[in-house]
Amino acid sequence: MARMAATERREALARAALVVIAREGVHAATTRAIVAEAGMPLASFHYAVASRDELLRDVVELVVGNQDAAAFGTLELDAPDIRTAIRGVFGSNLDILRADPARQQAMFELTQYALRTPALDDFPIAQYGVYRDLAVRLLEAGAARYRVTWDVPIPDLATLAVALSEGATLTWLATRDDDTTERLLDLAADAIAAHAIPHQETP
Repeated sequence: MARMAATERREALARAALVVIAREGVHAATTRAIVAEAGMPLASFHYAVASRDELLRDVVELVVGNQDAAAFGTLELDAPDIRTAIRGVFGSNLDILRADPARQQAMFELTQYALRTPALDDFPIAQYGVYRDLAVRLLEAGAARYRVTWDVPIPDLATLAVALSEGATLTWLATRDDDTTERLLDLAADAIAAHAIPHQETP
């Protein structure tokens, strides 16, 4: 294969690991399986990454980065109000889920694996910290765009948004019921938007 920089090789390995995990589960994501999926020799793994667990962190960052781009893209649309904008963010996450359910299932499995692995005990905290920070940025951007103030601390509201989104995701994975999940996201958007206080316009 063509010579690759270490950073490019590492990204390719992370993508390959995600494919293996989504297809067969975390237990199947051995270094040999990952390099085989990436079409690389085994030595390439140790050249680019210190350990398998280190690569699993890259997998999470890869997936979260995709969610980040999709969510911020939704806020760029001309939604008429903050509630519609919030519903659009939830909807974009559901679209990503429906397009590739195995990827999100892999994320849930990675979280459970980390909770049982002492070397990765900081992994779930970091993972959900990324989700919360993304939600904070979305709420701040929404407040500026739609001229509202949140009546509770933004970090707390962001944590609620993440919990609602993750719950809806697990509900859809378990049931594959689009209608029920869409209604659940309507209620989630209502719950978040209820904390938005419109700015008073000066004469």
